[in-house]
Amino acid sequence: MTRKDLIDNLQEKLKDYSKKDLEYAIRIIFDSIKSAMAKGNRVEIRGFGNFTVRTRNSRMGRNPGTGESVYIVKKKVSFFKAGKELKKMVDYTS
Repeated sequence: MTRKDLIDNLQEKLKDYSKKDLEYAIRIIFDSIKSAMAKGNRVEIRGFGNFTVRTRNSRMGRNPGTGESVYIVKKKVSFFKAGKELKKMVDYTS
């Protein structure tokens, strides 16, 4: 599902709101999640899941094309863990 699909889905359910208003609301929500994660904060949406930032230490890796050893620097990565309700829903529908 893309952002556009999400907005279209909301438009079907919330006919009183314009597509432009829904797009603005979705943008605010996503921007809030991104800014919280950029600060290193955890974002929890009950029934859906948690967004966190994890740190990966520096390490030696290997270039798969040449086989040459490559140094990989320490970095922060985003991580999502599905909530219990989402896990049940996904498992139920399969």
